[in-house]
Amino acid sequence: CRALLRLLRAAGLDVETFTSGVAFLESVRERNAERRPDCLVLDLHLPGLTGLDVQRQLKTEQISIPIIMVTGNEEAGIQERVLAEGASAFFSKPLNDRTLLSAIASAVEKAGTATSVRSRNDGGPP
Repeated sequence: CRALLRLLRAAGLDVETFTSGVAFLESVRERNAERRPDCLVLDLHLPGLTGLDVQRQLKTEQISIPIIMVTGNEEAGIQERVLAEGASAFFSKPLNDRTLLSAIASAVEKAGTATSVRSRNDGGPP
């Protein structure tokens, strides 16, 4: 997570991290639409709520944030499921820096949001 945080900040992005999917959801619910993240980098395998659970909860609550889903343990068919649920991109770790930054820029541009990006983490390495 620290490496991802450094990468995104070095790219000039405004980054915020969270210790869990629950912590992120609590934070985003408290914010008005203008203060919400422009993009969410979300790990698929989290303790408690999984990344897919968080993605679905955002959709249920009609909170629209582009999601870049990442995983270190890809299972059969998961990429298709995550993308069908509305994620902007899906990547397996280790992440390619340029590819990730490009996907974030594309997701933010497509969503028409501002230029800051928020990162979500589970306290472990991305």
